[in-house]
Amino acid sequence: MIRDEVVKLKSLKANLEKNRQQSEVKKTDLITFKKDLGGQKRVLDNSIETKDTLLTITKNKESNYKTLLEEKIALREQFEKELFDFESQLQLAIDPTSIPKSQSGILAWPLDVVKITQHFGHTTFASKNPQVYNGGGHNGIDFRASTGTRVRASLGGTVTAWGNTDAVRGCYSYGKWILIKHNNGLSTLYAHLSLISVNKGDSVSTGQIIGYSGNTGYSTGPHLHFTVYATEGMRIVRLGDIKKSTNCADARIPVADLKAYLNPLSYL
Repeated sequence: MIRDEVVKLKSLKANLEKNRQQSEVKKTDLITFKKDLGGQKRVLDNSIETKDTLLTITKNKESNYKTLLEEKIALREQFEKELFDFESQLQLAIDPTSIPKSQSGILAWPLDVVKITQHFGHTTFASKNPQVYNGGGHNGIDFRASTGTRVRASLGGTVTAWGNTDAVRGCYSYGKWILIKHNNGLSTLYAHLSLISVNKGDSVSTGQIIGYSGNTGYSTGPHLHFTVYATEGMRIVRLGDIKKSTNCADARIPVADLKAYLNPLSYL
């Protein structure tokens, strides 16, 4: 009799614990959904504000917009040249054993739907347009992603830094960007975002939403730029500290020894 009651009590306790765990999961899912909904609303608000600002600047005239775009491209090319010249001179020691060997699945795709629009390195586009990458090749890969697309961490790690180069007038670089340091010797960069949903020092998990794609920085259309670094070979710098003449003196971005840029497809 007592033994039967003990069995019933154990079963009841197990059911209660299971229900508690399910309740916690639902609560976590609800919080995540609420954050995502809030993020999407902020992206929409920012898009409307950006559109209104652009219309004000151009007075809704196509000719004015084309002039603005040409100026943006010219400033971007100037910035790219300055950055490439600086990175070409960096000599940072990188221990080959500090990074994982090439293997698919080490990193997860940063988007739910993947469409690569620009590959890494000396692509056909980079070769035909040396003014864009200054002969150094593309330092990451670009994904098609409309403004507001969820961007996810490719691997768990710590948010090393984030920034917004658009906050510096005339600086056409990564726009809104996030850098995550992983425990395997790699760091990943997510650039041209419309919204950043994490803070410096945050611990993130693989697949966690860290922001939303956009068209900030030197982007001429909505997409996600994704770079993989050997962590030992990259630094966060204030551009005014490395270049006497630059439109981006007060902007902070990741820079790297050229050999620290790794092909993302070696790990995705």
